[in-house]
Amino acid sequence: MRYAGIGWGPDGYQLEIIDDQGQRCAPAASFGPARIADLVAHVRRDDRVAAVVDSTNGILDGQLMAAGVTVYRADPPLLPARPDLGSAPALDIARAAQRDPSAVRLLERHRGTQTGREDELAACIAGSEPALEALTAAGRCLSHGDREAPRVALTFDDGPQPPYTGRVLDVLERYRVPATFFCVGQHAGAFPDELVRMREQGHQLGNHTFSHPFLQELSRAQLAAQVLRAGEAVARAAGTGLPTVFRPPYGSRTPEVLGWLGELEPTTVLWDAEAADWAMPGADVIARRILDQARPGSVILLHDGGGDRQQTVAALPAIIEGLLARGYRFVPVSDLAADRVHTVGPA
Repeated sequence: MRYAGIGWGPDGYQLEIIDDQGQRCAPAASFGPARIADLVAHVRRDDRVAAVVDSTNGILDGQLMAAGVTVYRADPPLLPARPDLGSAPALDIARAAQRDPSAVRLLERHRGTQTGREDELAACIAGSEPALEALTAAGRCLSHGDREAPRVALTFDDGPQPPYTGRVLDVLERYRVPATFFCVGQHAGAFPDELVRMREQGHQLGNHTFSHPFLQELSRAQLAAQVLRAGEAVARAAGTGLPTVFRPPYGSRTPEVLGWLGELEPTTVLWDAEAADWAMPGADVIARRILDQARPGSVILLHDGGGDRQQTVAALPAIIEGLLARGYRFVPVSDLAADRVHTVGPA
């Protein structure tokens, strides 16, 4: 077995491939954020190679798995300390798997980046309810809008990612429906045309961190760097002001993380209707799940990046037409936040 460790920094991705003795099989390679397809193709050239990512990089694994690559996750105890904005070195990430293959987590496509720690994530979310209620009461967090108003917000995470972001924008343009895009900062700078189009079509742009990390494993300084650098990247690419809304990757949170987010400028936005479209259950299933869950004031979570999103694109017309038929009006998520509803979750 050979292991391809993938690290990242503000300017892109680094790749190191080693054999089962820990020796380099090829020169180190670097890829800018716009060259993810080249990175995936590079890893795929050798079917003996498995990719290894760390928990600060929650974007590449879906694209690698969609291409048929075996992917492992190396968690912080296996790695050296990382900088405020970046991962451990790619070589260390690869060698974490080579030293002890049983210590790294084999990711499953239908479970995603958080394979193996879903219970931990759920427990942290449940334990954060009092802090979340306090943040919501302070007007700094939104899970849904007014339950009496027939308005909903379509939101998309993890982009921009060609070609899927453009295809989502095509559908929204056809129906003249606004949405909110929570963009990953590293890729916003790589694909500015997508963000300019979002702005020109009247969509809201949000902040989804710089690299899509697991927030509860970050220090306060690392979390602040993720949010601030992503906001700057989105604003620069789109030609707008800093995003006023932020969504935590995976919805991950602890009371401490929520306290840190409350100190930052953007309003935290969660959701109350989602289809797990990232797991690719089928376009019909995605549409049905959203239509079953949507209620007045719903914040609907879908994805335009982070993997193969053709099923989401295919499901979108049925979702829009179904909700329009029920008399719902689509608004940017900030319009729901303006209602200042101080309730949390699907109440």
